[in-house]
Amino acid sequence: MARHADDGAGQRAGVAELRLAAGDPALVPQNDALAEDLPLDRNQAILQAAKQVGALLKRTGHPFALAGSVAVYAHGGAQNLQHDVDFAIRPEDAAAVAEALREAGLVVDAPPEDWLLKAECGGQQVDLIFELAHQPVTAELLARAQELSVDSVHMPVLSATDLMRSLLASFSEHHCDFGAVLPIARALREKIDWDEVRRACGDAPMPDAFFYFLERLEVIPPKEEEQR
Repeated sequence: MARHADDGAGQRAGVAELRLAAGDPALVPQNDALAEDLPLDRNQAILQAAKQVGALLKRTGHPFALAGSVAVYAHGGAQNLQHDVDFAIRPEDAAAVAEALREAGLVVDAPPEDWLLKAECGGQQVDLIFELAHQPVTAELLARAQELSVDSVHMPVLSATDLMRSLLASFSEHHCDFGAVLPIARALREKIDWDEVRRACGDAPMPDAFFYFLERLEVIPPKEEEQR
């Protein structure tokens, strides 16, 4: 979500076929439709992967939360999904979660980056992230997750406040895409505790500039003068 290992992955060709994950049918939830009837739309393919992996993660018993663009969609944002599915897990659970997914027939790899694992489900990339915006995923963060429906499958989803906080905390001189975050701020603004996000970001220049941007666009109310 807030950090991506391969920004070029979004340039991959579209999905020609949505393949169900192999493995024990009792572990990997199967779609009742025949393979040839599965949707070819990329957004639907990503949602299908999110549902399958979310169901598997629930069976592991380890705490987790959906993150990234699918989490934004679950909170009511637009169905304009990015190139992968993101799940937040605790660092201490990474090995056990990876083993459980492998037992279910998914391919799980450890990339050079030391803050995530990568899996594949139905031809879609799934990132298992244990560090968001340079901070380890904690039990407290996951405890704040909300149980939401993701295309009819219920699973824990990062709170809208934590989603926005991690996005803004990732801003730097080398990565500061206001255009990508603005639609999310607009869509989820009533669900976000903006005072908490401001406190978490402190006086960091890039988030502070984004807050000013949101104020001028009347997405959020202006900061009280005495707080400036």
